[in-house]
Amino acid sequence: MQRRTLAVVALLATLVAASVQAQTGEIRIAQIHSKTGPLEAYAKQSNVGLMMGLSYATGGTMTVAGKKLVVIEKDDQGKPDVGKSLLAAAYADDKVDIAVGPTASPVALAMLPVAEEYQKILLVEPAVADSITGDKWNRYIFRTGRSSSQDAAANAIALDAPGNVIATLANDNAFGRDGVKASKDFIKKAKVVHEEYLPVGTTDFTAGLLRIVDKLKNEKGRKFISVIWSGAPTPFPKIAEMDLKNRYGIELATGGNILPAMVAYKQFPGMEGALYYYFGIPKNPINDHMVKEHQKQFNAPPDFFTAGGFSAAMAIVTALKKTNGDANAEKLIAAMEGMSFDTPKGKMTFRKEDHQALQSMYHFRIKADPAYAWGVPELVREIKAEDIDLPIRNKR
Repeated sequence: MQRRTLAVVALLATLVAASVQAQTGEIRIAQIHSKTGPLEAYAKQSNVGLMMGLSYATGGTMTVAGKKLVVIEKDDQGKPDVGKSLLAAAYADDKVDIAVGPTASPVALAMLPVAEEYQKILLVEPAVADSITGDKWNRYIFRTGRSSSQDAAANAIALDAPGNVIATLANDNAFGRDGVKASKDFIKKAKVVHEEYLPVGTTDFTAGLLRIVDKLKNEKGRKFISVIWSGAPTPFPKIAEMDLKNRYGIELATGGNILPAMVAYKQFPGMEGALYYYFGIPKNPINDHMVKEHQKQFNAPPDFFTAGGFSAAMAIVTALKKTNGDANAEKLIAAMEGMSFDTPKGKMTFRKEDHQALQSMYHFRIKADPAYAWGVPELVREIKAEDIDLPIRNKR
């Protein structure tokens, strides 16, 4: 009898807790990302941006339609199996309505089926592999982060010219391989002669760079190493040390990166490429706010992935306002497909076919400005979303 009474009490307590949560109307958001590991800096920026963006989008109230936004952080350590289990636990045990993340593309690919299994939204930010909104995609996946193809299409503008010869250096993972594949798809006039893949966490780039030199040194025309790299350490200091431009006429080309990584860019004035974000480039009220607030809080400008986290927050709040605070996945999908929303980069739009956020990219040229520790990417031109012929790869 006592056991039955205890069971009834436990059941009542559970029901009361559920009732309280329903009455208070929380909307629970899990941010799952690599708080430890080689992408730790990316994750930290993304979290700062997410929280700053949620505050901005809700006018500092952290509520939408009277419901409180609750954010739970989880560390996937950059490991696909950990990310997969954390997402399942977030949906099942923490009762989260929306998940944001992860940082690394291999982790994202492991997480995609979990969102489908639990029929809940996973907003991918900042993982970039094309397959996330490509052949591994499902209808519960949205992405505010740029894709490998958006990177590649934008960078092709700087690199793709007759007579140019390119060797690629990339991470040996989904991010790197998808990035190289996308680059080759968009490069129509230049010639790609070699692909070099090295593990994330590589500390000695000498052997890989020597293989690239061997492939490029006897080629005619302008010769480039196109670097598609995420995580620390980076190959840029070694490239500078080897003095490839003076010794072999080999130039460096790459996309944007976080400010600490761009310190090495200062050694390559005139280098061109295309990037996702740099705090000094977009001119709009949201970016102005983020730069000012970040400087105030951290005595430093916002970085690459701060803008990404902020954009994810703007997407979430815009969607929840459209549903009047209803976090049901079907309601959110209906609201988010084709939805445009403002971000520090300007307007983004979730493409209905694959839920990829269409967005501007920026063609830059590096300037060695003594006022900054990093190479400053000066804007050559904004590459608008409509200028990027982004293929739909998900066979929807």
